[in-house]
Amino acid sequence: MSDARSRPALPGRPWYRPMVARHANEPHRVATPLELFFDLCFVVAVAQAAAALHHDIAEDHIAHSVPAYLAVFFAIWWAWMNFTWFASAYDTDDVIYRVTTLVQITGALVLAAGVPRAFADNDLTVITYGYVIMRMAMAVQWLRAGQADPERRTCARRYALGISLLLLGWLGRLWLPDELAVVAQVLLVVLELAVPIWAERAGRTTWHPHHIAERYGLFAIIVLGESVLAASIAVQSAVDTHGGDIGLLSVAAAGAVIVFAMWWLYFDRPARDLLDSLRIAIVWGYGHFLVFASAAAVGAGIAVAVDVETHTAHVGEVAAGYALAVPVAVYLVSVWALHIWPQQPGPATIAYPTAAALVLLTPLTPVSVHLTAGLLVALVVATVVTTRVRSVPEPGGGGSVDGRPAVLAQE
Repeated sequence: MSDARSRPALPGRPWYRPMVARHANEPHRVATPLELFFDLCFVVAVAQAAAALHHDIAEDHIAHSVPAYLAVFFAIWWAWMNFTWFASAYDTDDVIYRVTTLVQITGALVLAAGVPRAFADNDLTVITYGYVIMRMAMAVQWLRAGQADPERRTCARRYALGISLLLLGWLGRLWLPDELAVVAQVLLVVLELAVPIWAERAGRTTWHPHHIAERYGLFAIIVLGESVLAASIAVQSAVDTHGGDIGLLSVAAAGAVIVFAMWWLYFDRPARDLLDSLRIAIVWGYGHFLVFASAAAVGAGIAVAVDVETHTAHVGEVAAGYALAVPVAVYLVSVWALHIWPQQPGPATIAYPTAAALVLLTPLTPVSVHLTAGLLVALVVATVVTTRVRSVPEPGGGGSVDGRPAVLAQE
């Protein structure tokens, strides 16, 4: 029998590594299992927000549901986004980092638990507690980074200070009367958005452009998946009650086509090469609030369309149509502004805002969902044709697409 003491020790995960900055051009930088798990747990909060939006719109509580949805989704998106950019620069993957991240996930689950109360009673107490848990853990992460990275210590400490002060503001907001709470909430949101800009001026963190683009793409898939899930549950419930009605099945099919087209349009242009400056990264990163919030709201809109088809909704057909048309239009314009126009300015890309404008007219017709699906399919076809034309080399020349030889772009 061999002596166990002679065997090499198995590598274990260290409890602590100095949180030094990772290289912004690090090769083969991809999402980690912890980041994927982080996203998965945030799905719960996104699903709760979309379900609550669907319920309120179907009950014709639109004036209340939209502000509540935007407030809840901002808390979800902002906590997710801050962790994503931090992890791109400082992921040490030691035990302390993992535990701190799991605390953030716990805060996301607490936040998700508070979504129904936020919509039903306008009570943001539980959501605020969940948000505070997430952000306190984020401040701890920044303090670690400031201790181990002298070059960016001021930047890291600015992040930690800004987050900590705003946590006090969010907790204090709970004690304000309703008329002042709304004003305080808007002010706190503006200050939250200002913290990264203020902090990065003291020394840019080394976030990885390709990694950031991948992380945003993964979250886009998750949010679109929530739209599919919300629509599927609504259809399942309707089928169980009303059977295989042809009108219901056609609405479900049109909803699926809408989500498929949204996926195609988002991933038609790679975004990784766009993030070449802090200013562009801030605009691109912040602008995705509209992309993600509208994508999740599409699922609620499809579910409302199913309710209208089965005569279980208490909202008019035109208003129900706009529950889908508005988020689709916002999605098209935001994807166009962030992904398409910066890479291919010109007449061809005007198809995106044009399609968005036409989508906003569809609720005035009796086949709103189907027309919306048709418009998105037409936009996808136009995008494919435009890309194909750009990939054809000029006579006598090699041509290129996105920095690659045209012959490779066609493969």
